[in-house]
Amino acid sequence: MSKITRQGTNQILSSSVEYHNFVYLAGMTADDLSKDIKGQTAEVLAKIDAALEANGTDKTRMLTATIWVKHIADRGAMNEVWTPWLPPGGAPARACVEANMADPRHLVEIMVTACR
Repeated sequence: MSKITRQGTNQILSSSVEYHNFVYLAGMTADDLSKDIKGQTAEVLAKIDAALEANGTDKTRMLTATIWVKHIADRGAMNEVWTPWLPPGGAPARACVEANMADPRHLVEIMVTACR
């Protein structure tokens, strides 16, 4: 039976799960909720970089991304941070949708899957 490795596990989720060299990250949000959409996006992307590194991979190995924004009108501003962060030619399959957030101060949440 293949091993499943979980990190950051609490009662409701794991921050990451690795199985068969695939790394699934939980949705990540900013800690500093006083930031605008660009600031929160930059913070989330830094957290994703750190989480992928902790799992032995990086953004060049991303396969999928799901992005939730509080206001779909903020999609363009979010993309102004997202696009330069991506490795050249390495954009993942992606969805971006408007969503009610658990905390109304969250403006963006991003979840990615990568391989090792």
